[in-house]
Amino acid sequence: MLFYPAKNPVELKVVHLNKSQNERRKHLIEATGDKNAVKQFQKALAKKAKQKLKDKSKAKAKQKRVFVLDFDGDIKASAVKHLREEISTIISGANKGDEVVIRLESGGGMVHSYGLAAAQLVRLKDAGLTLTIAVDKIAASGGYMMACVADKILAAPFAVIGSIGVVSQMPNFNKWLKKHDIDYEMFTAGEYKRTVTVFGENDDDDRAKYTEELEQTHQLFKHFVTTYRPQLDLTKVANGDHWYGEDALHLNLVDELTTSDAYLLKQMDEHQVYAILSRQKPTLAEKLGFANAAHSAVSGLVSNATKSALTVLGDKLPEVMSKIEKDKRLKF
Repeated sequence: MLFYPAKNPVELKVVHLNKSQNERRKHLIEATGDKNAVKQFQKALAKKAKQKLKDKSKAKAKQKRVFVLDFDGDIKASAVKHLREEISTIISGANKGDEVVIRLESGGGMVHSYGLAAAQLVRLKDAGLTLTIAVDKIAASGGYMMACVADKILAAPFAVIGSIGVVSQMPNFNKWLKKHDIDYEMFTAGEYKRTVTVFGENDDDDRAKYTEELEQTHQLFKHFVTTYRPQLDLTKVANGDHWYGEDALHLNLVDELTTSDAYLLKQMDEHQVYAILSRQKPTLAEKLGFANAAHSAVSGLVSNATKSALTVLGDKLPEVMSKIEKDKRLKF
């Protein structure tokens, strides 16, 4: 395990998938076969290893290693915190020509967050590594922006792919404020410091400017996609629509229909495959179980206070919604 000196360090673990898979096969044979079958299996492994050493030309061709990462994306692309550490570790120890397989699952989210996540994948390409993205469930919007960086995109037959578009939505409480005789004032310096707003009265000029910003973001999105996948016909795929795996293959959004499991098993027949796993290093309190106990206690208090909180929420609406005003985000 590797530890990084930081305020909230990330803990990394490397798992040799070939060895893990062989152990599982051995346990299965032991459970369903006899001792002789286990011996035959072990002899087959030894023979295979010996053959690789004898065949120098093959041994040279199979020096490539494969590293496997997982990215499970939320709206904020929070997993990029671990992804950047994992990628830095791989780049520092990998050789040019090594392959990185990322099992990617994301329906997209905030523009700047997924922009950073995609930029992390570009680092792998810049380091001379081959990048493969495997999508078992979904790579849409910001998720597809990440995927398009890859040299090869794999997708399961019913994986959701595409959604090359931009969306932003928000409520407007201006009429509610007027109805309750509540004044709302906003002060800015700069004509476009604020356009559409949650509490103010939006006019056509505000909406036009905000729509222009959305279009600009969409153009950047399309430019990024076509830079890394020039074979795409953007007139067909950059309209915000999404497709399942087979249709995505016909549109060149992906390169092959297969699951990540099938692909990695195939790689393990030819190469040494390593999974890089990471997690937030637990604090001392978490190790001792204090955090779970505290969480249970707080959950009980929250449950008892829920009804009383809801009864006063109406009186606090302007205060609550002011946080929404600050939290307005543009999303893929």
